[in-house]
Amino acid sequence: MPIRILAIGKKHESWVLEGIERYEKRLKRPFVIEWVLLPHSARHDADARRDESERITARLTAHDYVVLLDERGKAIDSPTLSKLLLDPLQSSRPVTIIIGGAYGVDDSIHTRANFVWSLSPLVFPHQLVRLILTEQLYRAQEIAAGNPYHHE
Repeated sequence: MPIRILAIGKKHESWVLEGIERYEKRLKRPFVIEWVLLPHSARHDADARRDESERITARLTAHDYVVLLDERGKAIDSPTLSKLLLDPLQSSRPVTIIIGGAYGVDDSIHTRANFVWSLSPLVFPHQLVRLILTEQLYRAQEIAAGNPYHHE
């Protein structure tokens, strides 16, 4: 079963698609990914956050190991990410990574998340987050396999 990435937003823009595909081609089980893109809400602020969070929640199962991307989450290094993902993957637990919309996600998603991860305290465009995430998943795979892609 692939790592599922639930992302609010439009399809990958061409400038980011090439980079995402570059890393996706290198991914091997259990680090293969599946993108589920959910459209932005037509609402604003808290209404958009609630609407998008409800649609995200509808895609989750009770068994999913959920990683939420949020700039207020915990910053971790790449080896820690590798272990964080490998543990549920090795026990055949589905992993779902969530990239919320422009207004973020509501408390129900934060509560449901097994881990809230910050790529950085900086805020990045969602398209760029997708590319960074894909590269980090490839890096996690290579660390787990003991390959020399990651240097300490």
